[in-house]
Amino acid sequence: MLGKLYAKWMFAWETALTTRDQNRVERPLEWGFEYLAEFGGDVAAARVAAGEIAPLDAMVELNQKIAETPHSFFDYTTPTDFRIEMRHPELHPTNVRPETLEQEREYQRQAEVGELRKEPFLRFTSAARTPYPENDVVNARWYESAGNREQVTGIRKPKQAMIVMPQWNADAISHNVFGSLFNSFGVSVLRLSKPYHDVRRPAELERSDYAVSSNVGRTIAACRQAVVDIRSCIDWLEAQGYEQIGVLGTSLGSCYAFIAAAMDPRLKVCAFNHASTWFGDVVWTGQSTRHIHASFEHAGLTQDDVRKMFVAISPMAYMEQYAANPKRTLVVYAPYDLTFIKELSLDVLKNFDKHRVDYVAKMLPCGHYTTGETPYKFIDGWYIGSFVWGSFRKLAAEALSAQPA
Repeated sequence: MLGKLYAKWMFAWETALTTRDQNRVERPLEWGFEYLAEFGGDVAAARVAAGEIAPLDAMVELNQKIAETPHSFFDYTTPTDFRIEMRHPELHPTNVRPETLEQEREYQRQAEVGELRKEPFLRFTSAARTPYPENDVVNARWYESAGNREQVTGIRKPKQAMIVMPQWNADAISHNVFGSLFNSFGVSVLRLSKPYHDVRRPAELERSDYAVSSNVGRTIAACRQAVVDIRSCIDWLEAQGYEQIGVLGTSLGSCYAFIAAAMDPRLKVCAFNHASTWFGDVVWTGQSTRHIHASFEHAGLTQDDVRKMFVAISPMAYMEQYAANPKRTLVVYAPYDLTFIKELSLDVLKNFDKHRVDYVAKMLPCGHYTTGETPYKFIDGWYIGSFVWGSFRKLAAEALSAQPA
C-alpha cells in the first residue's frame, strides 16, 4: 500500500516537473539528409527526390550504414586551435520562468559591477561543422585540480580527469558542482557544453531544440558532433599530461558519453546518470520529448519506425565496441523515470551482462527530473562521487604497481 502511494506521489511530482515549461515547440517532421551529406545523406536525398525510395526507408538505410561502420562516422581530425579563455560564467537558461530569468539578470549584474570572477574555459573549433557558427565553437569550463601532481609514496600519481556532459536543455551552470567535487579528490574536470546548448545555442532558440528534434538528420549530426567534441577534449587533456580519463553523462549526455567510450578506448571510467539502449524509444516514450513524438505521430510514423531511424545514435548499436576495451562503468537509473523509462534502463543492464561489461548499477528511488531535487540529488551525487573516486583510486594503484621499484 505504501509503495503504491509513493509511486503515485512520485509520478505526480515527476509529471509536474516535466510539464512546467511551456516553451516546448512542436515542429513538423524534416528528414534533414543535408546534415549527413558527407556520409551518404546527399545520395539518399537524390534517390528520394527521384522517387526511387521513400524518405523513411532511405533514412533507415543510412542509419544501418553508419552503425555498421561507425568509425567512418565518429572519427575526426584533432582541432588545432585549443585555447583557455577567461570568461564570466553565464546562465543561458532554457526556460522562461520568472525566477530563472531573474537569476540570469543577477549573473549579468554581477559581471558588470565586478562581483563575478572570470573563470577558465577551454575553447576550440569543433571538428564536426554545422550551419551555425556559434554552435561550432566548443566550450568547456575547466576545473584544474592541483591534486593531480601530488606524490604517492614518493612516486608520481597519474594525472586524472573527467569530462562532464549534463542533460538535454541544461543551462550553463548545471553539473558545475561536479567540478569542485571531483577536484576534492585530485581529479580535474572539463564541464563540456553539448552542441546547441548554453553559449553554443543559436540566437533564434529559447531551448536547445536542435540537439533533439523532429529534424532527423540534424539530431543524428548533433550526436556525432558531441562524440567528436568529447574525443577532442581527450586529445587536449592528453596534451596536458593527463593519463587516466573518464566521462560522466546525464540523460542525453549519457548517450553521447556511451558512444564516445565505445569509439575511444582512452576513456577508462564511465558514469551514466540515466541510460537507455534505444534513442528512438526514448523520443517516443519520454515525457520530455512528447512534442517530438507528436510531430512523428502526425507524420504517420510508428515507434518501430522511430527506433530504426535513430539506430546510428543508439547505445544498443555499439554494445560490442563498448565491451571490447576494459573500463569501469556505473549506471544510475530510476524506477519512476518518465523520460528514460525503467524498461529501457534495465535493458542496458541486461545487455551489459550479455556482453560481460564490468559495471555497477545503482537505483535512485525517484524519477528523471526529481533526480535534481532534494534529497535525491545528494544520493545521486554520492553514487557518482564515490564511484569516480574509487575507480580512479584503483587505476592509480594499478599504474603505480606497474612502475619499476
